[in-house]
Amino acid sequence: MRGLPLSLAIEPTTACNLRCPECISGLRAFTRPTGMLGREIFEKTIEELQKKLLYLTFYFQGEPYLHPDFLEMVQFASKKGIYTATSTNAHYLSEEKARQTIASGLDRLIISLDGTTQETYAQYRVGGKLDKVIEGTKNILHWKKKMRSATPYVVWQFLVVRPNEHQIPEVKKLAREIGVDALALKTAQIYDYAQGSDLIPSLAQYSRYVRQSDGTYRIKNALHNQCWKMWHSCVMTWDGRIVPCCFDKDANHEMGQINAQTRFQEIWQSPPYQAFRQSLLRSRSQIEMCQNCTEGLKVWAQSP
Repeated sequence: MRGLPLSLAIEPTTACNLRCPECISGLRAFTRPTGMLGREIFEKTIEELQKKLLYLTFYFQGEPYLHPDFLEMVQFASKKGIYTATSTNAHYLSEEKARQTIASGLDRLIISLDGTTQETYAQYRVGGKLDKVIEGTKNILHWKKKMRSATPYVVWQFLVVRPNEHQIPEVKKLAREIGVDALALKTAQIYDYAQGSDLIPSLAQYSRYVRQSDGTYRIKNALHNQCWKMWHSCVMTWDGRIVPCCFDKDANHEMGQINAQTRFQEIWQSPPYQAFRQSLLRSRSQIEMCQNCTEGLKVWAQSP
């Protein structure tokens, strides 16, 4: 490994207002420390990577808009010419936050909308309010038009699970009415999938898992000894821990930690990171976080 990553995901915060059942943040189930990203660590990392970094995702776990400096950090990266994206449950997109979002230069905004009725939406987005999501989306689109901005590209993301799969036609219709740029039908990652789950869709094309003859389920993906992410991208947690992949929710495979003395490149090219890459090439199926990897089975995006 001689270069630096082209893509990076940074975690603004582990905090979230919702309690989604397949989310470590929603379940409040972290074993690693929780908190909010410090500006010093963030700016230090961006300054080091700005010449090579093409794509920056402000999301790992948690709700980004809960960080008080979130949009200032987006603006910092945008001014460096880095493409910026985030994912939100849209409960904090007030008129003013929407205006600030447009002004920040954010390039891509993914909004989670997992149902077209409150009852269905709340079955997965526990504690959420569908009307807040729709209101927040409208605020973004209003200010985008008012400020004559081409960005952010607004994507409604519909996580397809069994309780909401019957509403796919309805969400397509609603997306057209509201006027979002795209609708993404995303398959759901289930942690304990082997014995089945009430969340696994009955529509096979939207499931990451397939039922076997004995009634158990297996992942659709073949776990080949390869992974582009190990050489192109990684994740930085709120406290500067570098982990290889977004499937490592609890940072069990920490490669190092950014601090005042440690540069990103030292971790990215370190012997432990190189050894991890080699272990993946030898036997990826033996790495716990890879065993439920569904890269390539995740999202179908389309115009509404």
